[in-house]
Amino acid sequence: MTATTTDTPPPAAPQKNGGGKPSGRSLGQILMIVAGGLALVAAVRLITGANQLTSAGQVNAALSLAVPIGLAGLAGLWSERSGVINIGLEGMMILGTFGAGWIGWQSSPWLGLLCGIGFGVLGGLIHAVATVTFGVDHIVSGVAVNLLALGATQYLAKIFFAGGSAAAAGGNPKQSPPSDSLERFDVPGLSDALGSIEKHHWFFVSDLAGILGGLVTNVSVVTVLAAVLFVASWWILWRTPFGLRLRSCGENPTAAESLGVNVYKYKYLAVSISGGLAGLGGAFLALVTSHIYLEGQTGGRGFIGLAAMIFGNWRPGGLAMGAGLFGYSDALQLRNGGPTVHALLLALVVLLALLGGWKLYRKAHWQAGISFMVGALVLVWYVFTDEVPSDFVGATPYVVTLLVLSLSAQRLRIPKAIGMRYRKGQGK
Repeated sequence: MTATTTDTPPPAAPQKNGGGKPSGRSLGQILMIVAGGLALVAAVRLITGANQLTSAGQVNAALSLAVPIGLAGLAGLWSERSGVINIGLEGMMILGTFGAGWIGWQSSPWLGLLCGIGFGVLGGLIHAVATVTFGVDHIVSGVAVNLLALGATQYLAKIFFAGGSAAAAGGNPKQSPPSDSLERFDVPGLSDALGSIEKHHWFFVSDLAGILGGLVTNVSVVTVLAAVLFVASWWILWRTPFGLRLRSCGENPTAAESLGVNVYKYKYLAVSISGGLAGLGGAFLALVTSHIYLEGQTGGRGFIGLAAMIFGNWRPGGLAMGAGLFGYSDALQLRNGGPTVHALLLALVVLLALLGGWKLYRKAHWQAGISFMVGALVLVWYVFTDEVPSDFVGATPYVVTLLVLSLSAQRLRIPKAIGMRYRKGQGK
């Protein structure tokens, strides 16, 4: 009797997307979309004469408004990648504004920044205890954090800012006395050179110069810190064993536990980091944007940050693009928004026409018809008006939020175990 042995090696694992190069093609597609969008805006600027569309001032204002939204979205990304829904971001930002305004006035803005982060971490820990340890519904806990933060800061503001030296320095029950400002800087040489190119109003070239000029002129150090945090978050969550374990808690915590991952620890860490990032976003509002704590200062940016996170499909790159879009739309109402928003109606017509053509190509005739019809109505609005009403300009950020969420809802890929109650050993 002879025994036969086979030395055939196991089949190789299939490669993703033709040789494992999805990231290069994705980057190329993103660059093409960005270049196409810039060309469209440049053409609209040239046709309408709305030079504010791509001016350095508009872009710089948009950047300042995008940072707290982006930090709130990044906070949501950390929490929800671990499986914990965090709609308490607004409350954590409120805690950050109070902590930063309070300590920033009494000592230095840098200590105020750290205190704002610490107050946000405290809000994150409250949410983690409720959801991870006690299994409270994540939505209920998030709403409770928002209400608790609002009530606590209103109460504390009356104690610390309404009398004594605080009142003499300009404080009252709704705001803190002003603190010193954090450093801002220009990139030497580059800011002036880009500004001179922008003034020529050349097609595309001046538009690109205006956008780049807004990114390197009068920039806060906290803005640079926020950019570093975005890159660091991407690297930690997608390029390290720690990030893999954390994301596994949001995908399948039972399987993660079977491989030795302490799910409770990773969820607590993620939600605490989430709170700290939201607190930093609140501190930015209190120390960079206005130099004081002010009641109602966040203005719903925690919720808009969640919308940016959803737009970005729970990834830092898409989140940054969403935050920039919301920041730009928010800046329109601060810088002569009526004529600028009116000019953007023409860009909206082109986008709706392109969307209709794409849906027609995909044989989605009803959706194509709706896109063409809405585009025709917007075109009529643009032709027969000279300026958009101020009320609509003020609502632009929220209208953009709704449009973005409705258009991106069909391509989302949320973490599979998000919002689910987890108990150790539940898979046994």
